[in-house]
Amino acid sequence: MKHGKNFVLGEYVVIKKPDLVTVGDNVRISDFCRISSACEIGSDCEIAAGAYIAGGDGKLTFKMGSYSSLAAGVKIWLSSNDYVNELVTHSVPDVPEITGGVTLGKYTGVGTNSVIMPDNDIPEGVSIGALSFVPPRYKFEPWTVYAGRPIRPLKKRNKEKVLEPLRKLGLI
Repeated sequence: MKHGKNFVLGEYVVIKKPDLVTVGDNVRISDFCRISSACEIGSDCEIAAGAYIAGGDGKLTFKMGSYSSLAAGVKIWLSSNDYVNELVTHSVPDVPEITGGVTLGKYTGVGTNSVIMPDNDIPEGVSIGALSFVPPRYKFEPWTVYAGRPIRPLKKRNKEKVLEPLRKLGLI
């Protein structure tokens, strides 16, 4: 695993393929997280306790932009059975799955116990509320708050107010 300075890794974190994980500066991954896919995590990010990033067998990647966070219990899936059109099992070879990388842009946050399904590109500034479900290939608008099962847009996020502390510190 390649990581920048000030990287804090919880004592009880499982990273199944550390050679496929890169982490920027000032990142914290809390206890009881499990990462079993390729990951590119930017700087100044947090992954809270119990988050799970899985699927894709190293061929697909989860990307997390700088200044972003996953709250406790978030599940990110890069592959999943298709519960409508296919046999539901991983024990039978060649059963088609829903697959695709997941990208979080800069300044994004995902609330506690939310689930993000494969093949999603979540743009800069998006905030996803707790207990939300993001279906595959959802179409997001930047700087918008989403929540629900399945998610829906709630309101625009105040970009200037969100970025103000970073500007004051000269970080952007």
